Amino acid sequence: MPHHEELTAADLGLMQAMAQRVTALRPDLVNSDASYGELAWNWGRGRSARGSTWTRRLWFSGGELVAWGWLQPPHTVRRGDGSVKDVTYAYLVYQVHPEHAGLVDEVIDWYDTTAEGADRTVVPSAVDTYGLERWAAHGYDTDPAAIGDTGSWTQLNQRDLTDVEEPSLPDGFRFRTADEAGPEAAVQAHVAAWAPSSYTAESYEGVRGTAAYRGDLHVLVEAPDGTMAASALVWLDTVNRSAQFEPVGTHPAYRRRGLGRAVLLHGMRLAREAGAEQMTVACLGAPGHPAAVGLYYSVGFRRFTRDAPLLKRA
Repeated sequence: MPHHEELTAADLGLMQAMAQRVTALRPDLVNSDASYGELAWNWGRGRSARGSTWTRRLWFSGGELVAWGWLQPPHTVRRGDGSVKDVTYAYLVYQVHPEHAGLVDEVIDWYDTTAEGADRTVVPSAVDTYGLERWAAHGYDTDPAAIGDTGSWTQLNQRDLTDVEEPSLPDGFRFRTADEAGPEAAVQAHVAAWAPSSYTAESYEGVRGTAAYRGDLHVLVEAPDGTMAASALVWLDTVNRSAQFEPVGTHPAYRRRGLGRAVLLHGMRLAREAGAEQMTVACLGAPGHPAAVGLYYSVGFRRFTRDAPLLKRA
């Protein structure tokens, strides 16, 4: 039984609960942007600016969500520095429970119908053999721009939290949490690390308003002059005793001082104290983007799976 309308906070909760069930059964089949933490982050930060343009469809079996699609149409991104980026393609985030794999054809049909007239992109898991076959049967091919050596494909990295090194900060720097430092500091940390960024105070309010957000697991590094020099947001999945970093960033003026490594180690120790036994983080995986991979590998992460970007021209 499908439902098709604007994506709401209640829908987000259902989608996150399904992400937890898929993670428990087949974590390698959790699609890009469809994990427990990514869903909260992306919905929270974007809903004030673009939420009214988002469309979703949900499929239920016996009252339980077993498949969903979240369509993000072409749009314009306005950044804080005044620049504008036009996103000219539609993007689908989706998930089909592995016990209901046949529903992927319905998801594809809905996407093709709803986004007709636009170039269509989607990023299923690279190990989802059946799903990839069905996307191909509907005319979706590997996206050449996304898959290359400098492309935008992502990999999911994973490590256990049994033994986490104690972090070390340069003299005068200290760890803070968003609860302690406040909203302005949390926004400052993100905008500086990801400039030029469309992130605003309103974006952060959306993130903070999600049920999954915890300000005590939103970690910041404060420089001696009060600048928020690095940050990492930890999303805790209590069902699977796991946690995810999203996002992680360092202020350009404070890079190459070990702050990224320190904030990751500190975040992992906090996640372990909160009950997590395993940690994940996604990053660009192409050889032309070595910085994030190198950072995550340096603190014990290793690649677990990756996505497979697909494209269908209008």
